[in-house]
Amino acid sequence: MIKQFLKEQLIKEAFRKNGPGPRREFTGYELGKEYRDLRLSMVRHVKDFILITIGIFSASFGFKGFLLTNHFIDGGATGISLLLTQLTGLPLYLTIVCINIPFIILAYQIIDRSIAFKTSLAIVGLAVCLVAVDFPDVTSDNLLVAVFGGFFLGVGKGLAVRGGAVLDGTEVLALYLSRRLRITLGDIVIGINIIIFSAAGYFLSVEIALYSMITYLSASKTLDFIIEGIDEYIGVTIISSHSEEMRQMVIKQVRRGVTIYKGKRGYGTHGESSDMDIIFTVVTRLELNKLNSGIKKIDENAFVVMNSVKDTKGGMIKKRPFKS
Repeated sequence: MIKQFLKEQLIKEAFRKNGPGPRREFTGYELGKEYRDLRLSMVRHVKDFILITIGIFSASFGFKGFLLTNHFIDGGATGISLLLTQLTGLPLYLTIVCINIPFIILAYQIIDRSIAFKTSLAIVGLAVCLVAVDFPDVTSDNLLVAVFGGFFLGVGKGLAVRGGAVLDGTEVLALYLSRRLRITLGDIVIGINIIIFSAAGYFLSVEIALYSMITYLSASKTLDFIIEGIDEYIGVTIISSHSEEMRQMVIKQVRRGVTIYKGKRGYGTHGESSDMDIIFTVVTRLELNKLNSGIKKIDENAFVVMNSVKDTKGGMIKKRPFKS
């Protein structure tokens, strides 16, 4: 019964990919390929769920175990949420949800629907964790609170990004503004945080603002370490015998442009070689998870080289049209 159900689902998926046309019998190879793709998708979703869940608990521990009781804040959307909590007395779970709603909508419009969906679930999960789970106050030492509060917050944000979600919507806003204003992401993030910490110094105290900067530095460096890269863009070179399928996947699924290089594959002691196409594309950190999944589905043995890109100019990265 279960086997027949799975077979029917695989056939439906195969027809969906092939588009409209007369119904036909699919070969064992075609059904096997659909089963493999389905299995890889399920594994990726389970992995993403685990990463996001661990990230939620880590961020919650950073909030309730360190930052809240000592009135420290962070940068970005979490910093704004913490600042509003200190000034208004509203619970943190409420301010985090309210502050991140516009960023979720923006992510839906300019990045990807699945990322926006995962982000909304992650934000709601974080709010629920803040309400339902009790964490002990670890220490009252200001320096330890700033460093380790930022550390656990950075771990939470980094694991969420690796799972395809965002716990801090500032990165989405920075991506939007960089496309509109042609300013680098780093400059925008710095500008936003200058405003946040200046407000903290004015409304709270200069000392809290200074400690909060340490919190932000600790969180940002930890986040960079967790997601294995400090830059906003990743250049990806793909060498595979299935180059045409790779090209179609990058264009249609990841929705990025590609550059095709003509090259030769050399191997063996006598230097045997064969002609092949080499694909190069540039993606954001949030899109890297989807790209890796697509590559694995097409060719698990593909040779992939990734390198950090400081910034980009032109092309589809910043000139891709927004949805109306």
